[in-house]
Amino acid sequence: MIAAICAVFLGAASAEARPGGGLSFGSRGSRTFSLPGSTATAPGPVSPIQRSITQPGQVPRIAPTSPFGGFGLGRGLLWGLIGGGLIGMLLGNGMGSIFWVILQIGAIFLLVRWAMTFFARRAALAGGPPGYARTGLGPLSGSAGPSTQPLSITPSDYGAFEQLLAQIQTAYGREDVGTLRRLSSSEMASYFEEELAANAAKGLVNRVSGGKLLQGDLSEAWREAGADYATVAMRFEILDTMVERASGRVVAGDPARPETVTEIWTFRKPSGGGAWQLSAIQQTR
Repeated sequence: MIAAICAVFLGAASAEARPGGGLSFGSRGSRTFSLPGSTATAPGPVSPIQRSITQPGQVPRIAPTSPFGGFGLGRGLLWGLIGGGLIGMLLGNGMGSIFWVILQIGAIFLLVRWAMTFFARRAALAGGPPGYARTGLGPLSGSAGPSTQPLSITPSDYGAFEQLLAQIQTAYGREDVGTLRRLSSSEMASYFEEELAANAAKGLVNRVSGGKLLQGDLSEAWREAGADYATVAMRFEILDTMVERASGRVVAGDPARPETVTEIWTFRKPSGGGAWQLSAIQQTR
């Protein structure tokens, strides 16, 4: 039983083990909270950014509210059931009443959790904080935000994006923090370092290599506030395995079979010069 439980948790920890863990995170300047447009490489919807140091300007983040009003109906039902069970027990209903109370509390708890998850998911699908578009075209008119200008992407830029894809995957697999810091924004490098440290604490290492680009196309490119941004949909192959650090035993993934992954990567560089760096990764849905 213990071995089975460990296997389940290990499998959960190693799923989507590539850089970023299959999440959407990082910063895209003023377009962090708007979704990139679809492309031939990624025609479906794109997941919104889930973790970022960028704040949506003056647009407040409004947390989804419970349909039961927080301290209202849901909690009232729970305390009512508890109170009723205690009174029944005091009147002599015995242990059966206690089990009945536990069952009712569990049912109400699951109902409240389901409802909160449902409404939070609906809020997330709305595309982030109010006032931002879902089409990747930046803030809606009337919202505060810096002005942007279209940016032309050259063949050399595309070549740089492809090189960054392979180099970042390889550096992550080697736990080469110095290279990750050079090729990524400080924000993205910090996230990668957190992932590597978490793997090390579990006695694991994520061996990633390859990063062979199969198809890619531009979603959007723009200039704002002294920085250039390019968001690119990329389908690529990688070898992705999770390995026990001490023994070298593969616990997830196939070292002989590449995986095909489609992600949306955003790159950033200073306007007028400098090298491109990875500034965000988003997943397709």
